[in-house]
Amino acid sequence: MARTSHPSDIRPSDPLAQDIHPSDQEPRYSRIAAQLLGELRDGTVPPGERLPGERELATRFGVSRETVRQALQQLRLAGLVSTDRRGSHATLPGSHAEHIPSLDFPVGAQTREPCGVRHTSVTWEAPPPEHALALGLAPRRPTLVHRYESAAADGSGLRTAVTSFSAVAVTEVEELARYRDRADGTASAQLRRAYDWMRRAGLTLHHRDAITRLPQSVLVTRRVHDQYDRPLEITDLVVEAQQDALVYEFTLPAAG
Repeated sequence: MARTSHPSDIRPSDPLAQDIHPSDQEPRYSRIAAQLLGELRDGTVPPGERLPGERELATRFGVSRETVRQALQQLRLAGLVSTDRRGSHATLPGSHAEHIPSLDFPVGAQTREPCGVRHTSVTWEAPPPEHALALGLAPRRPTLVHRYESAAADGSGLRTAVTSFSAVAVTEVEELARYRDRADGTASAQLRRAYDWMRRAGLTLHHRDAITRLPQSVLVTRRVHDQYDRPLEITDLVVEAQQDALVYEFTLPAAG
């Protein structure tokens, strides 16, 4: 009797890693996997972007969430999607869709030490006065404020960053808006993909980083605007290092 493959039976070296061709005899999850693969290849879901949730996919394809879960596992084992705390993301190599390498948020904050310590939090509060001015916020008007701290395991190489988001960013970027009701400063805030979220919202990102040498550290003041010159965020990053002053600019086009 022929044996029906289960997602756990598929190894990255199997032909499935190069292609998925469902047949009438294959289980339903394989057909769903093939349909999802088609969306990855035609750019409906660009590389690096998050796939819709299991519930939404189940409704779209008219199957159970368990079937969707098995289909995602099949794609995951084939190296076509990856999964983290925020969901599954397309990793299909060689996609025809334009893909611009993403930048981690905050840029330059992450320590490269393998055993480094990191702490993050978000609050809904009035930002520092200079941030409010840069973002066009009225004095004492609250907004989403992100704090980041990282260091090597021995405490050296401390990096701290404080970011304030504008009303435009919080209003137009769905993922940031979700943090408003739970921005109490207690839970860890994983905003590493913040710039990807902004691009997916149709915003072209123009970064301007001013790097200034201080006696015992380097201060980086980062300002991000969109294609309409509307401020999106401002970050003050302090790094324990010695660097000369430098200003540089770059632009990330909107997704799609």
